[in-house]
Parts: sequence; structure tokens; C-alpha cells
Amino acid sequence: MTTQEVELKALMLASLDGDAASYRSLLDGLSRRLRAYYKGKLARMGRGAVETEDLVQEAVLAIHLKRHTYDPVEPLTPWVHAIARYKLIDFLRRTRASSADVPIDEADMIMAHDDNVDAESSHDLKRLMQRLPEKMRCSIEAVKLDGLSIAEAADRCGISESGVKVNIHRGLKALAALIARETRT
Repeated sequence: MTTQEVELKALMLASLDGDAASYRSLLDGLSRRLRAYYKGKLARMGRGAVETEDLVQEAVLAIHLKRHTYDPVEPLTPWVHAIARYKLIDFLRRTRASSADVPIDEADMIMAHDDNVDAESSHDLKRLMQRLPEKMRCSIEAVKLDGLSIAEAADRCGISESGVKVNIHRGLKALAALIARETRT
């Protein structure tokens, strides 16, 4: 095991025991790793920093919602990588990336499915989403949960396409802040 794996796993175990400071440190460390991972993957597809940050926020939110599924006997980084990979696959599906845009060794990812949906995680997500302003919630639900395009989400939510993009970006940050606040209490 690498030193980083040992450190991250220790933070995860402490956070699962209710240590809020360890949880914040874990999310900071994972965010840096995820940012590097997504930056590398997306750069090869001609994507930029905005998409990278969106994916980091989505992955951190998924880690928070799925943390109860982590098996403490197993290494942490493969579990995190699996979540990160599924978020990337979802992003590629949502953005309708053609297989011509995806490096050949990663083209099979587009066809993968994440069938692991937990009722508890869904409940947590719904509860957190209810705390967001209506237009922000509508934008996130339409694009991130229902898989609509930005234009379709704009029509559904009754706002401009740029408004949808801003709402998603700010909404994901707000969700991350809500999660951080909940772990402190």
C-alpha cells in the first residue's frame, strides 16, 4: 500500500466514526486526486476546466452519498476510482460524446452501467436537493439526474441555457457545502 492510500484510508475510517475534521481533510485530498484524474482524461477529449470541476463536485457528492457502502477491509482508492470512473462515464453519456472523441482504450466505458443505486443515498440526495432554490434544483435534476441537454433543461426550468449552467455549477458547490456542514454536526 502507498503512503497516500494509508493516509486517505485512515481519514476515511476516522470520518466514518464521526470525525468531521478528518472528513474535511479526506474530501480535500480526494478532490485534488479527482481533479488531476479528470483533468488528464478530459484534456485528451478536448474538454476543459469547467467540466473537470463539475465532475469533481459530482464525484465528491457521490462519495458522500455512498460512503456507507465502503468496506473498511478493502483499500480506499480503488473504491474512489470506481465512483470517479462511473461519473466520467455518465458525463460522456450526458454530453453525447461520440466514440471518435474518446481514446480507443476508453471507448468501452461509454457502454458501462452503474446498477448500484441505494435507497438511502437517494433519500439523502432528495433531502439535500430540497434545500436548494427551485431553479437551481430544477437545473441539476434535469441535467444531472434526468440526463437532459442544457437546452432541454432551460425549457423545462423556464430559464436561459447560461442560467442552467450557472445553476448547476453553483448548485453542486452548494450541495458540497451542505454536506460539509452536515458532517461537522
